[in-house]
Amino acid sequence: MDPVHPAIDAYAEAHTSPPPDPLAEVVADTQERMPWPSMMSGLVEGRLFEALIAISGARRALEVGTFTGFGALTMAAALPDDGQVVTLEANEDTAAIARQHFERSEHGGKIELIVGDAREQLAKLDGPFDFVYIDAWKGDYIHYYEAALSLLSPRGVIVADNVLWGGSVLDESAGGEGRSVRAFNEHVQADERVHNVLLTVGDGLMLAWRR
Repeated sequence: MDPVHPAIDAYAEAHTSPPPDPLAEVVADTQERMPWPSMMSGLVEGRLFEALIAISGARRALEVGTFTGFGALTMAAALPDDGQVVTLEANEDTAAIARQHFERSEHGGKIELIVGDAREQLAKLDGPFDFVYIDAWKGDYIHYYEAALSLLSPRGVIVADNVLWGGSVLDESAGGEGRSVRAFNEHVQADERVHNVLLTVGDGLMLAWRR
């Protein structure tokens, strides 16, 4: 099922500030070159990230799952001139495409791209991070979340994408990634260290911040 009616999704996007030309070029390039362009963060999600960064005054952001770089560039543009985005990507080929996009962007100098297994790389990072975006292998979401929470600044926020997984979270018998996402949602909901909210934006966003 579609968690949000496609017509409502389209209406929301039509009433959201469009991406600047450089980001629009990233979108077009991703749609042309990638077999699964829907893995890229959507416009509404991206603008929401910008709003959260602007409101919080974030200076350092962490992204788990770079894909072609749209999310990292969106965050980098919202950060101050001395801000930093650290983004992790396991796939060498996808990382190479993202790197091309970063090199062409005026905000690319704020981004550090690390290629490797996120579970291993997260353990090597030094916090704190004010904003964390998770959009990678769903089976490891709980691990990413726990690692991110240990790196989170006191007023930071974690955002995890695809937490509705096409509505499969309503099916208790769902297997695979649907089961993993459902387990992640339950894990965050039961975590007494944070407050959280699940938003029906895109395929679902889980926001968590320290109590």
